[in-house]
Amino acid sequence: MHTPLPTSAPQRALAAARATGTRWVGEERALDVLIALSCFGLMVLDVPGLARSDNSLNSYTAPPVLALGAATLLLRRRWPWVPYLVALVFLGWLHQLNLVQFALYSLGRFRGRRAGILATCGYIAVAYVLFNLPGWPDIRGETLSSFLAIVVPVGVLASGVGISAYRHDLVHELEVQRAESAALHAVQAERVSVARDVHDMVGRELTMLAVRSEVLAVRARNEPHHKDFEELADTARRAHLMLNEIIVRRADERTATPGIDGLHALAEESRLAGTPVGLDIEEAAHRLSPLRQAAVYRVVQECLTNSVKHARGEPVAVTIRLAAGDLVVTVQNPLPRSAPVKAPVSTGTGTSSMRERVESMGGSLATTRTDTTYEVRATLPAGAIG
Repeated sequence: MHTPLPTSAPQRALAAARATGTRWVGEERALDVLIALSCFGLMVLDVPGLARSDNSLNSYTAPPVLALGAATLLLRRRWPWVPYLVALVFLGWLHQLNLVQFALYSLGRFRGRRAGILATCGYIAVAYVLFNLPGWPDIRGETLSSFLAIVVPVGVLASGVGISAYRHDLVHELEVQRAESAALHAVQAERVSVARDVHDMVGRELTMLAVRSEVLAVRARNEPHHKDFEELADTARRAHLMLNEIIVRRADERTATPGIDGLHALAEESRLAGTPVGLDIEEAAHRLSPLRQAAVYRVVQECLTNSVKHARGEPVAVTIRLAAGDLVVTVQNPLPRSAPVKAPVSTGTGTSSMRERVESMGGSLATTRTDTTYEVRATLPAGAIG
């Protein structure tokens, strides 16, 4: 039975950071519902007073109106000005201060200090105008100062707490970004370390193969298979040079990965290996960022490698399209009618490596296998197109 290798610590840390972000979104939604219910509960306590006031509401019509006002707090993260404006309406119509407290807190929490201060000043100004209107409120302080002694602290305190929470959120977000960045750097360092080990071990074996082939070529100088040994030595040397190019230089990020323009060379290599490749690339894809083009190149490269291994001789169709802000890469090939006589050399990690690369950029990768075809479909955010 095959036992999978354990996930490395950096990869676990990165996955934990992403999972924490997902849980955080669910907690935020639940908290919004709880806050809306709390605000509604506090306002319902004042229903008898509303019924006695001259505001066209009674004990039956007041709860639905208050519920609608409290429900606007569900929009407080994306549109915090909506509950704020509704709270000002409630202030003048129902003489209600509960909703405005939650609204001012939300503005400070999700829009920062400038919006919090502006909203608080607006609230105090509206309250001052309402105070000077005849007959509002029915029961108020004897002087303006006694009235504002309630209005001003309510607004300043709610907004101030929200601004403090906003600053705390910024610090928390920075810590999360630092943790994820550290995990990504750890994963990269681990990959570089593995690449170095592969270079040292495989490079040695390739060197030994090249030397041994040259020795055999000299011994078989007058024999028919003399050129075969020379070709084998040349192949081993080229493989060693490619190993140095890929692992040593690119591990240090000194050599850029080819982009979409490099796909034609990949297709030609596959054709020489016996697998014809058809490229259908949308013109706008050539103007994508180098990072996304490099990701497309790697995905197509891995797919063509798998096709040469498992479906040699079958035509491969590569399609690259832009649709609704997404970059869609599709690689499809027919399945061979019969299994190869000799199983190809494969680690079985190609698809998982492609998926990890695509998901790290916010995309997704799916494979589809039918009785006659095999398809890989990668979807990435297109980003800005130059």
